[in-house]
Amino acid sequence: MLKTYLKEYLYYLKITKNLSKNTINSYERDLKKYLKFINDNYNIKNPNRINKEHIQNYTKSLIRKANSNSTITRNLSSIRSFHRYLATENIVDQDISRKIKKPKTKKTLPTVLNFSEVEKMIELTYENDDNLSIRNQALIELAYGSGLRVSELLNLEISDLHLNKGLVNILGKGNKERIIPLNENAILALQNYIVNSRNELNPNNANILFVNKFGNPLSRVGFFKLIKKLAQKAGIKKVVSPHTLRHSYATHLLENGANLRTVQELLGHEDILTTENYTHVSKKHLTSIYNNAHPRAVKKEG
Repeated sequence: MLKTYLKEYLYYLKITKNLSKNTINSYERDLKKYLKFINDNYNIKNPNRINKEHIQNYTKSLIRKANSNSTITRNLSSIRSFHRYLATENIVDQDISRKIKKPKTKKTLPTVLNFSEVEKMIELTYENDDNLSIRNQALIELAYGSGLRVSELLNLEISDLHLNKGLVNILGKGNKERIIPLNENAILALQNYIVNSRNELNPNNANILFVNKFGNPLSRVGFFKLIKKLAQKAGIKKVVSPHTLRHSYATHLLENGANLRTVQELLGHEDILTTENYTHVSKKHLTSIYNNAHPRAVKKEG
């Protein structure tokens, strides 16, 4: 019975809530583990028999397995959403997850590159002029120049680009549309790639923008490997991932005077609190500059 309700809930997320496939998959993974725990330990089939203690015990099991606070919080969020749905649909008498407290999470700031580090990575893509290098130029210029999520970047189609207007059209999370301006370097790199190199890579998909050497859509793994390789060659010691360019884009905009609401719109954040994480990074950067530059600042030796 619980498996049936889970299927109905996932369908609800897709049709009614219009959530992305990745988000729905995340809910499904979390809830399958939760319901397996309920079944294995309490042999419960009817959701009305689940109580607050069962959820608390599941949370304790996650803690015992050394899951991070953020992972536990995400799991609890999935569980609470599921139980809220059951109550709303009158499948259960009450939402027993409502009073479950989330563990306090330690905020972790995203890894951000300074402008010099980004420039080094970009410059490395211009060392060669083969088809893949030209693709990499367009890919990195666009990633840093637009702040797109990895999924948005890799799912882009040629028809999403409006290079004559300097814009790219994005269908983001929850099928929400936004338009992002492009800088001149990104426009030129994209034009060069589309005109001179993309067709040489024999794309199997007529529309997808970025393809690999086999002509297939570039994968997240392929993009991750490229970013790691460029960061390593650039001598960057930070832990760099594809999302690092997005984080750097947002932070550099704020450091150079962009307001928070504008950055929120460009990033496609539903909640401005998510965007505010970058203000903490920006303040940290400004403090570092002050400490290094002001004659009365306390400077660390070494």
